[in-house]
Amino acid sequence: MVAQYSLGFLLYRGSESIPKDYVQAVHWYRRAAEQGLASAQSSLGWMYRNGKGVPKDYVQAVHWWRKAAEQGNRTAQDGLGWAYFHGESVPKDDVQAVHWYRKSAEQGYARAQRTLGVLYGKGKGVPKDYVQAVHWYRKAAEQGDAVAQTMLGSAYHFGDGVAKDDMQAVHWWRKSAEQGDASAQSNLGWMYRNGKSVVKDDVQAVHWYRKAAEQGNANAQSGLGFMYSEGKGVPKDYVQAMHWWRKAAEQGDASAQSSLGWMYHNGKGVPKNYVQAMHWYRKAAEQGNANAQSKIGLMYYAGTGVPKNYIDAYKWISLAVAKWPSMEDAKGYELVRGILDRLEKQMTLEQIAEAQKQAAQWLQAHQNTADQ
Repeated sequence: MVAQYSLGFLLYRGSESIPKDYVQAVHWYRRAAEQGLASAQSSLGWMYRNGKGVPKDYVQAVHWWRKAAEQGNRTAQDGLGWAYFHGESVPKDDVQAVHWYRKSAEQGYARAQRTLGVLYGKGKGVPKDYVQAVHWYRKAAEQGDAVAQTMLGSAYHFGDGVAKDDMQAVHWWRKSAEQGDASAQSNLGWMYRNGKSVVKDDVQAVHWYRKAAEQGNANAQSGLGFMYSEGKGVPKDYVQAMHWWRKAAEQGDASAQSSLGWMYHNGKGVPKNYVQAMHWYRKAAEQGNANAQSKIGLMYYAGTGVPKNYIDAYKWISLAVAKWPSMEDAKGYELVRGILDRLEKQMTLEQIAEAQKQAAQWLQAHQNTADQ
């Protein structure tokens, strides 16, 4: 039966002398699995899980995974953990997911170690415990698991479960980025852009942003748009800035949506278009982006592309002031705060009360957004 499994594996992988053939791979996996070989049972389960050589069938996947998992096969235990976590052909059960992921992780299976770390980080099936999350991320990361390396880097960056240490964050993000992980590449780009535990280097920032952006990472696309708009690490190019910001904005990135609104507002890289400016500002503002909220308020205050409306202006500017992104941007804050002060002198008490009421209603309706 080991020979049958080996033949199935050769047909699954293919080679110069043996064409890849999933149907035949399933045939030989099944013959070995029916004789009780755990590795064949696990592989057959994954074929059913992924619909390779057989129609996708989670019931059959779990059937074969369970047979193998009960014999101690770590890849089948990982699969069974996945099934319980997602509720595929078994009732969703985070505790059972943790049970099977732990069995696999304790045998050194990197993917299960990383997933167990995620479950500890989110408090799914176990009490939330960032120290345990880091413990399992590290085990997987040290085996070269790129996603775990990214997560470990983030733990060091934010100080979750370990002492905050951006040098360690860069270390792990670089390992992951060099394996092609887009999130790590984007993070590394941000570190170079801001000179965090690396020498500030706009060219390196662009390098890593671009690698991630070309994989569709919205944060990196937004960052690359910024670099083009400012001419940092690349020649200033508003058309390219628009290109990357649009890609990020269409994925829901609030910063890119706000930037895209600014480009339309000011006619940079595109013809000036106040309707489009308001469209993108509003998308960002609804996600709680203070810059976009302030821009909407200013458009209502000046009557730019919309009828002048002090109540709407006050509503949006007050929301922005309450959540200004950084006091490092004191100039921007003072400008917006000054407009709010000016509005208060131009409005009646009744108008101010109405604007404050609308702002409170917005906050109530967007409570999760406002808390971010």
